[in-house]
Amino acid sequence: MAKKKGQEPEQEIVSAPIAEQPITETLETNYMPYAMSVIISRAIPEIDGLKPSHRKLLYTMYKMGLLGGKLTKSANIVGQTMKLNPHGDQAIYATMVRLTEGNQTLLLPLVESKGNFGKQYSRDMAYAAARYTEARLAPVCAELFGDINKNTVKFVDSYDGEMQEPTLLPVSFPNILVNPNLGIAVGMASNICSFNLKEVCDATIEYMKNPDADLLAIMPAPDFPLGGNLIYDEAQMREIYSTGRGSFKLRAEYIYDKKNNCIEVTEIPYSTTIEAIIEKLLELIKANKLKEISDVRDETGLDGFKLTIDLKRGTDPDALMLKLFKMTPLEDSFGCNFNVLVDNVPRVMGVGEIIGEWVRFRMDCIKRGLQYDIDRKTERLHLLTGLKKILLDIDKAVSIIRHTELEADVVPNLMVGFDIDQIQAEYVAEIKLRNLNKEYILNRTSDIEKLIDDIDKLSKILASDREVKKVIAKQLAEVSKKYGSERRTRLIKGEDVVVYEENTSIEDYHVTVFVTRDGYVKKITDQSLRFSTTEHKLKEEDVIVQTVDATNKSELLYFTDKATVYKTHLYDLADGKVSAMGDYMPQVLGFANDEKPVYAVMTADHKGHMLFCFENGKMAKVPLSAYATKTNRKKLIGAYSDKSPIVSITYLPEDIDMAAFTDNNKALVFNTEKIPEKTTKSTQGVQVMKLTKKGAKIIRVLPLDKSELEDPAHFRTKNIPAAGSFLRKDDVQLSLF
Repeated sequence: MAKKKGQEPEQEIVSAPIAEQPITETLETNYMPYAMSVIISRAIPEIDGLKPSHRKLLYTMYKMGLLGGKLTKSANIVGQTMKLNPHGDQAIYATMVRLTEGNQTLLLPLVESKGNFGKQYSRDMAYAAARYTEARLAPVCAELFGDINKNTVKFVDSYDGEMQEPTLLPVSFPNILVNPNLGIAVGMASNICSFNLKEVCDATIEYMKNPDADLLAIMPAPDFPLGGNLIYDEAQMREIYSTGRGSFKLRAEYIYDKKNNCIEVTEIPYSTTIEAIIEKLLELIKANKLKEISDVRDETGLDGFKLTIDLKRGTDPDALMLKLFKMTPLEDSFGCNFNVLVDNVPRVMGVGEIIGEWVRFRMDCIKRGLQYDIDRKTERLHLLTGLKKILLDIDKAVSIIRHTELEADVVPNLMVGFDIDQIQAEYVAEIKLRNLNKEYILNRTSDIEKLIDDIDKLSKILASDREVKKVIAKQLAEVSKKYGSERRTRLIKGEDVVVYEENTSIEDYHVTVFVTRDGYVKKITDQSLRFSTTEHKLKEEDVIVQTVDATNKSELLYFTDKATVYKTHLYDLADGKVSAMGDYMPQVLGFANDEKPVYAVMTADHKGHMLFCFENGKMAKVPLSAYATKTNRKKLIGAYSDKSPIVSITYLPEDIDMAAFTDNNKALVFNTEKIPEKTTKSTQGVQVMKLTKKGAKIIRVLPLDKSELEDPAHFRTKNIPAAGSFLRKDDVQLSLF
């Protein structure tokens, strides 16, 4: 293009070269450090039972003098914690909320609180802002920080290098098991349930005596701050104690108020919330599956948790609760994943292994504290030993100091005069003139014998693991006595648990089911059908394609053109009338937008077979029992093969004669007995009809008695596969829909 006069020349844009990098190298250099940081420094608890965010917060409060001190504003605590924790104030405050007694998350709260800190069992009950609440360390934190100034744990620089913080806290009881902990890292997670403090302390003492002790006999199961009932299965619990993985079920606790005809739920499973329960109850009421309930409301107040369920007249409260345990989070599972950081390595451990690692950690803390005391007492003994030598001649000491011309020579002269070292001489030189008397020196040196005795005792304990364990056991007994409480979660033996059986409370009676081509289903009772005087109400151009005799408890299986089957029970459908259109099953069962109904089956015992016929001439005979499930699954994919378009689906209570038709006017009559049974649902089956013409396909398969063939014997085959025979003049029209 020609450049106009006065126009600036166009600058050529040069793109920077793109450097290629292998994906493995990118992951290793960029993603792996992040993943390790999340695992080690954020999400997974360590052997002291705390995550780094918990530890930084508690240590800050300890340095602020909040152990035994007065309550202070939470905002102040959050601000001070930011010196150790680089995360935002909201994250720090949320961490503190979880540790408070007001929030009821922990079995043994570590923070005393004043104000609204929300509730663990409520998703919507928000905690107040930090400027409105106050907090301080709970008395039990004395067991977290005991002897922390005696070099019992390592200290490292904070993120900005301005302060020192502990890598672990020297907890004097297995806090890792006493308080629950949930963490989601990168590629791994941790979910540790809480155990009763008394039981944990007793189990730890027994473990130190005998590592092979049966811990389950001492601490039989977890204990939760919200109480509730734990369905106890010994084999299941032993698996959790052994491997650190597994799950168990928790049930709500309730009472029946006969006067007001209502159920009051006072304790719920730790893993759910009151909002989740209410939402599920309202959903079931709306779906007409809980006709016994007239109202549900949250009545939690100053007296504690309470969920009230108003009942309709004549309702059996215990039977209803069994139903609610089955259908709502009033019974919930807790999945255990005891993943703990030990020496910066994540490990999934059983209860015994966790206690063993905690004992090893605690023994190290005790030994470091003992060595610290021995060193301090040895230093003190060394000073007093030098002071004792002065006692032999106080006048000489005064004379040496008085006649020394230079101040710098005082210490060397004392060292020479009394045969003491520099440290001892410095100590003597710093004594005030008024204290250079016999009484003062005798009082000080009288501690020498006690120091020697103390050092000897401490050294013997330090040298013996057995003695160290005795110290730990004594501390555990004191902690148990001082802070222990009775277990809150009650145990119910699995064999004593009554499970709701859905069919037992449902009335069974004969019904006739009408299925239309467009997907409508009518369930009509015999009485309604007998007294009906009108014709079936149907959608325009819709027709009834199936009429089935069934019972109210029968299971309905609805096959679609996407090789999927949807399952429900007939009792989930309301009794209909001939004059009504019925239930639109694609909406009731949740079909995909482009999914169309093909065939419906009603069964009470899952006997018989399903016959799937495909365009390519193959047919699969699958037992109906293959679609029975133990769980209440509503959708099964891969219900039949999708490698060739489906032509027809037929339920076979027993083997029958069938007729197949192709688009080139051929027909084949065969007995389904010839088709072998296949247990795999998605099988293509076997070739039944040979398609001799290229591009030919089967267009219709139906029972022989509905085929209207004039001479079925002409088309019958003894063996399969077979090509069939061409239709005669009178039968040609039968191949068309």
